[in-house]
Amino acid sequence: MEWFLSEEAAAVAPLLAAFDAAAREGHITHAADRLGVPQSSVSRRIKTLENTVGLSLFQPVGRGVALTPAGRELHDRTRDLIRDLDDAIGAVRRHADPDSGVVRFGFPLTLGPVSVPSLLADFHRAAPRIRLHLVQAHGAALADMVRDGRLDLAVMIPPPVDLPATVLGRQPLRLHVATAHRLAGRDTVDLTDLADEHFIAGPPSYHIREVLETCCAEAGFAPHIAFEISEFETVRVLVAHGLGVALLPPAETPVAGTATVPVRGVVDRIIGLATGTRELSPPAARLHEHLTAHADRFRG
Repeated sequence: MEWFLSEEAAAVAPLLAAFDAAAREGHITHAADRLGVPQSSVSRRIKTLENTVGLSLFQPVGRGVALTPAGRELHDRTRDLIRDLDDAIGAVRRHADPDSGVVRFGFPLTLGPVSVPSLLADFHRAAPRIRLHLVQAHGAALADMVRDGRLDLAVMIPPPVDLPATVLGRQPLRLHVATAHRLAGRDTVDLTDLADEHFIAGPPSYHIREVLETCCAEAGFAPHIAFEISEFETVRVLVAHGLGVALLPPAETPVAGTATVPVRGVVDRIIGLATGTRELSPPAARLHEHLTAHADRFRG
């Protein structure tokens, strides 16, 4: 028996990309940015989809949106269709022009001011027709985006064990203190020397925060977190003002008023270039090759 697309399915198919983007982003504006279309277009497509299925698919939550039960069921049944379609189109175009296309690349918050921009500038000069979509985020967020296909590849410190990854090097962690701090002139410090210090740290979901708490626990104390903030350069400025100490990688650009000291018992973190389980497109493979060939840049 021949199969024919129903009128409802034919009407819904062109609208699913907007629906999927809004469902994943939880925000209409972010979905529009992801698709490269005006916000009004995304809103209009979602409203058309809701009219077609006869159900509300989203509900407002704060400044964003969340799926209704009906929207959740529809997304559970269709989200793989969008990715499969993207894979199919990518497969047939893969060998058309390996020197053009879009590569979605992520890198962590502890890298960026020097190493990543210089590497990407060199890559752009070598492959000017390849467009780069860049995302900077903490490790868990980058891993999620690689897993679900929102990123082609990402530098992660450390890379997750469930994703293919190429080791680029190791990143040391150092105690950051104000230059007037009692430990500023030391060659090294023990973790036990820090039991009474006030720490400035990232959120609990950040890997460096996990390292800090684990190492301190092994030394017999829980670190006192005086300030919690997600932006590492701001952490260093707060340290310079004497508001606490921090465990961070050495800064790629100097921060006045701070000194760094190695800490015994804190091991270096692995820097990895992770990819998803799908085959890389030629432009993404070209960026992967460029980054691995210049891995020394990530090590300072």
